[in-house]
Amino acid sequence: MGSNSSEPFPTSFKFLIAGGFGVGKTTFIHSVSEIEPLTTEETLTVASVGHDDLTGVGDKTTTTVAMDFGRITFNPQNIVLFLFGTPGQDRFWFMWDDLVDGALGAVVLADTRRLEDCFAAVEFFERRGIDFLVAVNQFENSFRYQPEEVRQALDIKTHIPVVLCDARDRRSAASVLVQLIEHVLETRAL
Repeated sequence: MGSNSSEPFPTSFKFLIAGGFGVGKTTFIHSVSEIEPLTTEETLTVASVGHDDLTGVGDKTTTTVAMDFGRITFNPQNIVLFLFGTPGQDRFWFMWDDLVDGALGAVVLADTRRLEDCFAAVEFFERRGIDFLVAVNQFENSFRYQPEEVRQALDIKTHIPVVLCDARDRRSAASVLVQLIEHVLETRAL
């Protein structure tokens, strides 16, 4: 045993970052992870024609085909967050059941240009009883709505937080995770 054997093991928590195709899951994890994230990004090719709807996602050239993985460590508290980004396309949904195993909570990223794309993720977590929040990723040139307007459009229950974010911004992504942790703690205290 090394000299660090008296230090307690860190407390770790698993969270999923989910949502539709092109909503910013990989970007979210990249912006907040303390390590170089593990990604399974592949270049979109003509093989995806007819499978991936690129309407509203601009000049997207890659897609996640399995998962993304990142980590955040809070040293004084000895807490580690493991972040798993889910693939957004329907054809990769079979992986979600494995990814959700052991997850404490989830962020469902939403894009107001394609708001309907997050319905499936919301339903997935509701059916499995996983605590989640909806984070509206505010893309440039996208419609701007208040969280309550998004809540109504998605028919999200009042106890589930709906927040605004910029997945590219480390502080914004970190704030979403803090709000998720607070939501999980509130829900579990009831």
